[in-house]
Amino acid sequence: MQFCAKFRTLTICCWKKSMSLKVQSYLDFVRYCIGAQPCIPSITDWNGLFVFMQEQALLGVGFKGLKKITEAGMRVPKEVLLRWFAVSEQISGRNEVMNGRCVELTEMLRQAGFECCILKGQGNALMYPAPELRASGDIDAWLNGAREEVMAFVRKKFPSTYLRYHHVEYPIFADSPVELHFMPASMNNPMYNKRLQRWFEERKAEQMQHCVQLPQGIGSIPVPTLEFNVVFQLTHMMHHFFDEGIGLRQMMDYYYLLRKAKDELIIENEKWKMTLRHLGLWQFAGAVMYVMREVFHLEEEYMIAPVDERRGWTLMKEILKGGNFGQYSGLTAHGMAAKYFLKIQRNMRFVWQYPAEALCEPIFRTWHFFWRACKT
Repeated sequence: MQFCAKFRTLTICCWKKSMSLKVQSYLDFVRYCIGAQPCIPSITDWNGLFVFMQEQALLGVGFKGLKKITEAGMRVPKEVLLRWFAVSEQISGRNEVMNGRCVELTEMLRQAGFECCILKGQGNALMYPAPELRASGDIDAWLNGAREEVMAFVRKKFPSTYLRYHHVEYPIFADSPVELHFMPASMNNPMYNKRLQRWFEERKAEQMQHCVQLPQGIGSIPVPTLEFNVVFQLTHMMHHFFDEGIGLRQMMDYYYLLRKAKDELIIENEKWKMTLRHLGLWQFAGAVMYVMREVFHLEEEYMIAPVDERRGWTLMKEILKGGNFGQYSGLTAHGMAAKYFLKIQRNMRFVWQYPAEALCEPIFRTWHFFWRACKT
């Protein structure tokens, strides 16, 4: 056992050393952007930095870092500043649109008889020092209705919309993708998934009533509580880790969430340990804490689980290789049939670290394919 532990430590150290100096400088820049590193990073390849931040969906946050660098007196090439400024303006404008659409959607659903809660997205942005610079995605709304009720509502306007186990697409806005959720997230292992859905259901009413104000007086929307988000967003990241991949934007969301949760809640580590073990999230939580420490320099007092270097090292490699939701890993470029087998091949590499989820993933995906065929 001691030999295995020493071998793993040596392997991780070798991998860190093999990480290119460019990538290390890019991660230094990420830390500088969020104030976790006081020293100005040494950047020699500005185009490479732009591409890295683009792949990780962090260009808006990166622009904030560039402004800090220029204010500190360091010269940044003019074309770099102009390029980044243009993108940051697009991100800011997009966030205004998404905020407005969230308010419209919640009111529209309320009039249709559904209470709802906006997951992730614009609620997460409010935890950032500069909410307008967080790259937005689609709108995920968790509804209080049964699956059949939600599907009947959606198919009145969109009879052939795309259905998945935990959500259905609702293309009501031409400029903003919307997903209506029957449940916030799911797991591959049926036992843990059953426990997770019970945990969600017991806390559903509170989430639908917890409202926050959006910037610029646009309005208010219901979002999950901090305590709920700590579990839900961890589940969401784990789900995507076994699907196609996860990136640094989701990790940064979780970084700001943990800091805010610790500052505003009484975090009892033993309570989190019991909850995460019960829901099958404890091992993945340790891996995420490794990324929190290595990338964001999160202090131990903010962590909800002990750092797991072995699993964290694997997670970190996948993040750097695949980027935002694994879009740059090459997996998403294949057709459905090829992707089916490539996902199995990919997830079999994780069996030794996450046996419950990795072994159940191809079974769940196969079941899901036929389930959708019956429901469509």
